[in-house]
Amino acid sequence: MTAKEIYLKTLAFSWVKLGLGVLNIVIDIVLFALLMGISVLFKNEGVGAVMFLVWLALAGIVNYALNHYIGYLVKAGHVAVISRAFKSGTIPDNPVAVGKEMVKECFGTSNVYFLLDNLVTGSVKQLQRTLGRVTGGLLGALPGGGSIQKLTELFLNISLGYIDECCLGYTFYRNDQNPYKSAADGVVIYAQNWKTLLKDAAKTTLVVILSLTVVTLVAFVLFGGLFRLFGWSGFVAFILSLLLAWTVKYAFIDSWILVKMMCSYMQVAPTTVITFDLYGKLSGLSGKFRELFKRSGEASSPKSDNSLVQPAAAIEQPHFCPLCGTPLTAGKPFCGNCGGQVV
Repeated sequence: MTAKEIYLKTLAFSWVKLGLGVLNIVIDIVLFALLMGISVLFKNEGVGAVMFLVWLALAGIVNYALNHYIGYLVKAGHVAVISRAFKSGTIPDNPVAVGKEMVKECFGTSNVYFLLDNLVTGSVKQLQRTLGRVTGGLLGALPGGGSIQKLTELFLNISLGYIDECCLGYTFYRNDQNPYKSAADGVVIYAQNWKTLLKDAAKTTLVVILSLTVVTLVAFVLFGGLFRLFGWSGFVAFILSLLLAWTVKYAFIDSWILVKMMCSYMQVAPTTVITFDLYGKLSGLSGKFRELFKRSGEASSPKSDNSLVQPAAAIEQPHFCPLCGTPLTAGKPFCGNCGGQVV
C-alpha cells in the first residue's frame, strides 16, 4: 500500500486528534475569559498580568493532560494500524476501534505503553545527541558552521517525534515477541539505517516548518481581522492563531508525516539483519536503551510460543550482559564489566 492510501484510510485518527485539539482550544478560551473577567473586576493592570500568567500555566496543564492521557493512546492506535497495513496490506473498516484493541493486546495497560514510549524516546534522543556531536565537530571548523549546526540540531529535534514512533511501530509489526524486545530491536534497526532514515526525515522537517508557518499566518489573518473588528487584543489573536495552527499540525500534518516516515522505516526494517554487537554499543551510549534492553530480557510475552523460530538476536542474547550490554565470557556467571549475575 502507498503512503497516500494508508493516510486516507486512517484519516479517522486525524479527526479524533482534531477533536482533542478543538477541545483544548475551547477550554483555553473559557479559562481566558474567566481569568480576564476577574482582572477586569479589579481594574488593575498588575492583576491582569498575573491572571494572564495563571492562564498560560493552566493552558499548559490542560494541553499536557489531554495529550498525555488521551493523545498518546490515539497516536499509539494510529501507529498500530499503520504497522498492520505494512504487515498485512489491509486496513480495517473501523481503524480507531481496531487500533485501540491492538494497543490493549500488545501492552495490556496504558502504563506499559507510557513506560515503553519513555524508554524508546530517551534511547533515540541520546543516540541523536551523539549524532549531533559528531555533526557539530565536523561543522565547527567551517565558516558559518555554528549557524549550520543550530539548523541541524533543529532538524534532529523535529525529526525525533517521528523516528521514535517508527521504533514503537515495530512492536506491533513483531507482535510474536514481547514488546520490550521488539522496541529494542526497533531502535537498533534505526541505528543501523540512520543515514537513510534521516535523509527522508529532512524532507518531513521542511514540510513541518513550512506548513506550520502557513497555517499560523492564515489563522492570524482570520483571528486578527475578527479581533480588530471588535477592538480586542491583537496579542490574544496571535496566541489563538498559534493554538489553531498547532491543532491542525497535530491532527493532519503530523499524521501525514508519521505515515511517510513509517513507510521509509518499514521498507528497511523487515530486511535489516540485526548485528547483535550493536546492542552493546547502544547500551554504552544510552542509559535508556540499556534499561530497555534489560527489560527485553526480563519480560515474557503472553503470546510466546517455543515452537516459533526465534530471531538471531533472541538466540544469542545470553552472550551479552542484560545490564550493560558487554560481551560475556562463556561459562562465567558474572559480567566482567559491571559484575551483574547473568546465569
